[in-house]
Amino acid sequence: MSDIVIKVEELTKEYRLGTISHGTLKEDLQSWWARLRGKEDPNSLVSHPSSLPRRQGLNPHFLALDKVSFEIKRGEAVGIIGRNGAGKSTLLKILSEVTAPSGGTVKIRGRVASLLEVGTGFHPELTGRENIYLNGTILGMKRAEIQRKFDEIVAFAEIDQFIDTPVKRYSSGMYVRLAFAVAAHLDPEILIVDEVLSVGDASFQKKCLGKMEDVSKGEGRTVLFVSHNLTAIQNFCTTTMYLQGGKLVAVGKTATIVERYLGDCLSSTALVWEGNHEPNEYLTITRAKIVKARSESDEIYINEEFRIDITVEVVKQVADIAFEIFVKTLDGIVVFNSFTDCMNLGRGSSVASCHIPGNLLNNGHFTITVVISKNFSYWLVKIEDALAVDLLSCPEGTGWQGDCPGVVRPKLLWTV
Repeated sequence: MSDIVIKVEELTKEYRLGTISHGTLKEDLQSWWARLRGKEDPNSLVSHPSSLPRRQGLNPHFLALDKVSFEIKRGEAVGIIGRNGAGKSTLLKILSEVTAPSGGTVKIRGRVASLLEVGTGFHPELTGRENIYLNGTILGMKRAEIQRKFDEIVAFAEIDQFIDTPVKRYSSGMYVRLAFAVAAHLDPEILIVDEVLSVGDASFQKKCLGKMEDVSKGEGRTVLFVSHNLTAIQNFCTTTMYLQGGKLVAVGKTATIVERYLGDCLSSTALVWEGNHEPNEYLTITRAKIVKARSESDEIYINEEFRIDITVEVVKQVADIAFEIFVKTLDGIVVFNSFTDCMNLGRGSSVASCHIPGNLLNNGHFTITVVISKNFSYWLVKIEDALAVDLLSCPEGTGWQGDCPGVVRPKLLWTV
């Protein structure tokens, strides 16, 4: 038991869709009393039928984690993989004490530092310098300890000239650089990192992975790493857990678990997503779909245009909303990211469509992550790998030119 730093038994987390806790006893009691009497919940996101009608058969309770049990030893680098809705981020939030479990037990030995999403743990009105001291204090460090690490943190984050600027003026990349530097340098016994590193550029991601390796192998600390970049998982993690539908379906050596996960992904093509995601106060994605521009067949060839439709139901008027997609290879490499301008959305249903031209992507299996952000500063909704598609080479006689290497195969203008 002395080497075990995290022990989870029968961990369960259930969300009641359409409701939010306002954090005050009076409002939560109002919600409970309304539900008891069978009347409309005053704190529900589903305030009346016209705002967000319940789809037939939709379970109002979403089981994000279902009796998950595992142990992690000191100094282990553990990857956590799984498709959208598997429960990865929910698990990390519980381990970081950001949210409470619905059942089960979690025992943690050691100080935990987390990097879960852009902005977590930072106060937007405070400067970078002030947030470093704030986070160190929250971790239980003394001012002298933080001061010894201060210059190293600033140098790693590469934000020297902005250290006395309020972080609300930082770009998402600057936010993440500082947040990771703080989390990794303030001597945590356990470091928890979510997919947020994908916000940074390639060189910074490599720098972060190097630091995480130093923390794990060099300093003997424990690292939990959630990522859809399977190359990073394989290069860094010795052990990997595979979550599926809120259940822990496999845990073991990384190469074995990744091979199983890839096999599951290859056996499924998801042209339509209709499911649940964690609620927010503004809107809900009710559907995402891949639609062919021509023909009735579900098969899509690399020379054919297709589009991605994202249907949302807005329950509260919201400003500065942007729709985004990330198109990725099977091993988690982002091929490209596309997004709209920021816009205002009124209550009701809206559909955003992104058109993917033919002769852009190569043949192969691709997944599509759907995101809705507010002012590009934080995500309201992020559905990892919501859609999946197999693009086929053109049939012989219809533009077929053989198989070619690469993840893109654009038809470009040539002059000779």
